[in-house]
Amino acid sequence: MSGGVYGGDEVGALVFDIGSFSVRAGYAGEDCPKADFPTTVGLLAAEEGGGLELEGEKDKKGKIFHIDTNALHVPRDGAEVMSPLKNGMIEDWECFRAILDHTYSKHVKSEPNLHPVLMSEAPWNTRAKREKLTELMFEQYNIPAFFLCKTAVLTAFANGRSTGLVLDSGATHTTAIPVHDGYVLQQGIVKSPLAGDFISMQCRELFQEMAIDIIPPYMIAAKEPVREGAPPNWKKKEKLPQVSKSWHNYMCNEVIQDFQASVLQVSDSPYDEQVAAQMPTVHYEMPNGYNTDYGAERLRIPEGLFDPSNVKGLSGNTMLGVGHVVTTSIGMCDIDIRPGLYGSVIVTGGNTLLQGFTDRLNRELSQKTPPEHPGHQSRPSPPMASQSFPPPALSLPRTQASASPSPYFPSEHAPEAHRQQQHHGAQVQPLDWGLHLGLTGHFPADVDLQAGI
Repeated sequence: MSGGVYGGDEVGALVFDIGSFSVRAGYAGEDCPKADFPTTVGLLAAEEGGGLELEGEKDKKGKIFHIDTNALHVPRDGAEVMSPLKNGMIEDWECFRAILDHTYSKHVKSEPNLHPVLMSEAPWNTRAKREKLTELMFEQYNIPAFFLCKTAVLTAFANGRSTGLVLDSGATHTTAIPVHDGYVLQQGIVKSPLAGDFISMQCRELFQEMAIDIIPPYMIAAKEPVREGAPPNWKKKEKLPQVSKSWHNYMCNEVIQDFQASVLQVSDSPYDEQVAAQMPTVHYEMPNGYNTDYGAERLRIPEGLFDPSNVKGLSGNTMLGVGHVVTTSIGMCDIDIRPGLYGSVIVTGGNTLLQGFTDRLNRELSQKTPPEHPGHQSRPSPPMASQSFPPPALSLPRTQASASPSPYFPSEHAPEAHRQQQHHGAQVQPLDWGLHLGLTGHFPADVDLQAGI
């Protein structure tokens, strides 16, 4: 247990980082979280559950929540999937309590009243939700101390900085959040719906165009090896329960996310069909045995993050690409602090796991930076996300920016990053490799310029 002193006694403070895709929780000061499981949970009504009460978290109203990867992957009759969060804020408090109960009982394995809690919150979280969460933690869990902190501030501090522009590209949205002296500048927050969900949607459309069926592993009893591009030869499981459409879509999305992590790559320069056709192809096999090579498609799909005008169905809209989100956010801040923000761009969120993401962002910011600001320094591109999460710890040269498994479990290189803050030139800092790509969802039609709350 990590040390800390509270009330004269040595205690281990707990950190909860609950995102739109996954929940991370663990002791402050440790290298990695104790818990890392999907935020999405399975919901089963008691009358439908029969004898399943012992397998999930049951609340007073008879609902059974199936939480964590293993419980969620079991096919059950009529089980729906849901998330307690909407737009990064808590919407379903029953489901949220079930997640906390599961974390304390199965991962922390300790009484809540023994540990102070630090919990992250979205920079646009409302006062009413903040008060309700504080009341819940003190009255239901009887914790000794509680602190709510903005995700962007925690990300900046984990990288050894108190001022910087945090670009968070996660499951549901990409957000640029300016942080100055440890405080979020609310008037400078810029949000775009082009994120992990958007990439998942593009991959699904690609499979439809190529007539590739997405068969999740739970349906497959056996499969035979086939030649490249040949129809798959697989056998469906017998006596499968009547699963809900939402649960089936969730399992299909997991296949798509694995494809994203294994195949997709962000082009170094604006997408060009001829250049993309000359890039090396990547071979990928679907769970049902179908396998083929992917060439230009693996570059075209992520291009929508940086240039939405190239995406079918998005032409003519006002959505901003990643580079424009950063420059727009900095432009909405006071002119005196803009050089400090341009000189410290910190990248976080699972969507940034795409190979070449930071190199492309460095290139775009170099072209968009006003002449009076210093140029941007490049850094090695992060490794492509592997099929197993979280990826292994990164080993970066001491002369380059450091990466941390999570913004709230900082790496040993954080002091080095702090010293680099004094250097001239903007640096794009990849951070938080433990977050994952997101699920398909519904996107707003326009960019949300978040005003102060």
